[in-house]
Amino acid sequence: MALNMDSFLRVRFLSGQRLPLAWPAAPDGVGLRNSCSKPCGRVALRPVRAAKVDTVTVEPPKTAPPTTVEEAPPEEELYMGSFSKYLDLNAEEAPLQDLVKFLADGKIGEVKSVRTPSGTVIDSPERRLAIVASLVLQKIILGVATPGVGTMTVMMNMLTQNNLSNLVWEFITGQMTFPDVNSQNFKSPFAFIDTRVQLDPSIKPSDGRYKAHICAMASKMSYENAERIRNTVRGYWNMEFIEFFNCWEAFQKEYTTQGFIMSDKPVESGEAELVVVAFRGTNDAYDAATDIDFSFFELPGVGAIHAGFMKALGMQTDGWPKEIEMSENRPYAYYLVRERLREILQKNPKAKFIATGHSLGGALAVIFPVILKYHGEDELLARMEGVYTFGQPRVGDAALGRYAEELLDSTTRRYFRFVYNNDIVTRVPFDDNVFQFTHFGRCIYFDSLYRARDMNEEPNENYFDPRYTIPKQMDAMWELYRSFIIGYWKGQEYEESMVMKMMRAMGMMMPGLPNHSPQDYNNITRLGSLMGDPNTPDY
Repeated sequence: MALNMDSFLRVRFLSGQRLPLAWPAAPDGVGLRNSCSKPCGRVALRPVRAAKVDTVTVEPPKTAPPTTVEEAPPEEELYMGSFSKYLDLNAEEAPLQDLVKFLADGKIGEVKSVRTPSGTVIDSPERRLAIVASLVLQKIILGVATPGVGTMTVMMNMLTQNNLSNLVWEFITGQMTFPDVNSQNFKSPFAFIDTRVQLDPSIKPSDGRYKAHICAMASKMSYENAERIRNTVRGYWNMEFIEFFNCWEAFQKEYTTQGFIMSDKPVESGEAELVVVAFRGTNDAYDAATDIDFSFFELPGVGAIHAGFMKALGMQTDGWPKEIEMSENRPYAYYLVRERLREILQKNPKAKFIATGHSLGGALAVIFPVILKYHGEDELLARMEGVYTFGQPRVGDAALGRYAEELLDSTTRRYFRFVYNNDIVTRVPFDDNVFQFTHFGRCIYFDSLYRARDMNEEPNENYFDPRYTIPKQMDAMWELYRSFIIGYWKGQEYEESMVMKMMRAMGMMMPGLPNHSPQDYNNITRLGSLMGDPNTPDY
């Protein structure tokens, strides 16, 4: 079989090598695939069908973690005594016959792909159907969305980094230079959607929009590789890049969670006043499947929290121990970030920190202080300036909402959840008797003219309300038209890329999908009204 295109490109691009005249041949009867689906700094190709084939490896940087996969813990060691209730769905293991049987009798504990306390029965037919629908949709996403994303991103970088007029000739003659996926010039898909890297010079630290703007840009930048982030933070923003983190997930046994930490001034100076922790959002098929999953774990005294988000943050197979022995090569996001914040804040007595993120990253940002409180980290929480999330999905139930509101907003408002127009991700998992997920705190909602309202919940809270069908379609038409005129209307920095215009066109078929892009969340912090001091009554 031929060498898998995606794997070959990933190997060649790491070193910036030129394309040879002929593709390298794989051993007879062997197909190769990428064994690291996350940007973990190492690429290994492993055999698919042959039993004994040497792996082809590109050596990683010294700081890159290895990709060895551990064996999963025995079933009886999972969740023991840590949670009062839990429902953990695994779409990859969902056999059709089990799902059909579950629809009939509700005995969810007998479904191979579901972990839940022994003897659990789901009486509600609606909830049974929702569980099956979630598993099937996740299975579809994982099956069809995974293969081509990495290759497509590389191709987009190839087109932008080479001379387009000579591209075909360079390809034929083997003179084409391939982009290095770890270089500062390599862009994520989001960098092609929103091309801006500069902060708005008109927004000063004294401006009420400043923290929201910094967080929106940091959330967008979190999708990039470490070198691109470092270059942007230091070279364009004139701030201190502290660390890029690439963290292990105990259940998938993969590096699933990335992000970075920065500050307004050098940490070693002792004069830093603001530290920003930005969690990366939905970045591949696994992350997208997490957004439509409604598995949960119920922490005693806290509430039910989305299982996928807790796993991504660093939950262990035995729950949330306060302290763990953590390998340097396999850090867990929560424990690593907590340790770094302790070190940074100890050196900088005036500093406070913000947690932020877009999409899945926003979910991690708001769960982070909840687990800090669960562990009694009151000193760290006293130094928390706020949580700023953009396009964040629902993360838990009403009990969690009460716990988080008491933690974040009881005296001074510290939780700011931004929602742009018809963004579909902010409306999942659904808020009803079946799904039982709900937002908490207040929502800063922006319409398609970037006018803001401070609300308890965004309009059309579950997206499919038929009363909003025509308004959503009208919004999609207006946003497509706006994409061609906004550069003339608001200024050149707001000119939308061709990729963004294509997304706007897709929004005609699925209104609300392009609304989730960082483009509009960046715009609301620059153009949005009602962006004054968040602690004033009219915010």
